[in-house]
Amino acid sequence: MNTKQKRLLIFGAGVIGSVYALRFAQYGLDVTILARGKRLDSLKSSGLRYKDNGTVKQIPIKTIEKLENEDIYDFIFVPVRYDQAESALSAIKNNQSNTIVTLTNTVGYDTWLEIVGDRLLPGFPGAGGDIKEDVLYAQFGSEKHQGTIFGEINGQVTERVKELAQIFESVDLHYEIQKDIQAFHVSHAALAIVNKHFYTNDGMVDIETARSESTLSKIAADIKQNIRLVKQAGIPVIPPETKSMAEWPDSDIISWYRQMLSNDFIIDVKLGNHAVSQKAEIMLLDEVFHKKLSWLNKHDHA
Repeated sequence: MNTKQKRLLIFGAGVIGSVYALRFAQYGLDVTILARGKRLDSLKSSGLRYKDNGTVKQIPIKTIEKLENEDIYDFIFVPVRYDQAESALSAIKNNQSNTIVTLTNTVGYDTWLEIVGDRLLPGFPGAGGDIKEDVLYAQFGSEKHQGTIFGEINGQVTERVKELAQIFESVDLHYEIQKDIQAFHVSHAALAIVNKHFYTNDGMVDIETARSESTLSKIAADIKQNIRLVKQAGIPVIPPETKSMAEWPDSDIISWYRQMLSNDFIIDVKLGNHAVSQKAEIMLLDEVFHKKLSWLNKHDHA
């Protein structure tokens, strides 16, 4: 690491923001978290509280409620839901920091680039979980392909990409520098939007319904159709594990989902409180995904 410590800001104290802030703080990095309302009060009075092997622990964390334009950070991380990304980036727009790392779902960057320009460094988080009664229950993916993913839109490995990689190495986190970040985001959205089948009009289906043949066969059909749409649009489907799912028999996708839905942590992520609050994100992502791909497929991309 460079001798001068990097200043890091996490813009948002939800699950993803909190789990990165926790890891950075545990390794002694200079990290600040922007939080509001009750979450801010809790972080100020009790620190960042988290579950560790069954015990609730806490770590003190620097907080701010508002980002001043002259308050400069080496990296600002924006781990918000897709439906909140534009308003978060608009709040950062006039701040003078050079690099803004989005950690969220998307299918394109045009509106974000209009707001923050080439300071944008798109990424995707390698973590999931929930916050219950101000205690963080979350974990990072343990394998490389579950790490934090980021990369320049033009695929170049710039100085800031190398610096960000160094930060993740220094806190022992898996990461991947993605040369085609847009293809990754579109491919990931193809899988993420099938979670819409877990929603009811006023919440989530119960675990039996989620694991039922009727729900999971819809999911299997959608996954294969969505991946086909990405391929038809001439966008590489990445990683290869996602690409291969287009060829799986439905029964394999169904049993894979059943297996995931027998893991308490995944049940919590897909069907718990955190998932309920993701409904607006998934519905918007679903709509934008289909709009974008039908547009690309209509306008000859050859």
